[in-house]
Amino acid sequence: MTPSKPYLMRALYEWIVDNECTPYMLVDTTNPGVRVPDGFADEGQMVLNLSPAATRHLIMNNETVSFEARFSGMPHQLLIPVGAVLAVYAQENGQGMFFEPELPADDEQREGVQEPEEDPTPDPPRPLGGRPGLRLVK
Repeated sequence: MTPSKPYLMRALYEWIVDNECTPYMLVDTTNPGVRVPDGFADEGQMVLNLSPAATRHLIMNNETVSFEARFSGMPHQLLIPVGAVLAVYAQENGQGMFFEPELPADDEQREGVQEPEEDPTPDPPRPLGGRPGLRLVK
């Protein structure tokens, strides 16, 4: 079967726009094949506004997300492989979905590599009424 991630991304985008919210996409800019303007990424990640007003020629297919957007008034053509997409969510309320980071093909083929153990202690609960937000869980 084909991967479900691109289908989920498109569904989330449509759901967010239909609810009159602003779709944002969190991208791993260190992933091979990512083409975004230099100087806008922070620690290897970049949040992109995918609203119809902020993009032109948005195409979300099973391999890539591509569109034209302006950064500091200059138009840029962006290309994001589906594997580099870390999240799609609504800017207004944080509702959406995080995706598992995908390793480049070379890293996926390594055998016998042990991932570090996760800390079993959960984060303390957030107080109610706080501003919603997303955080990266490793």
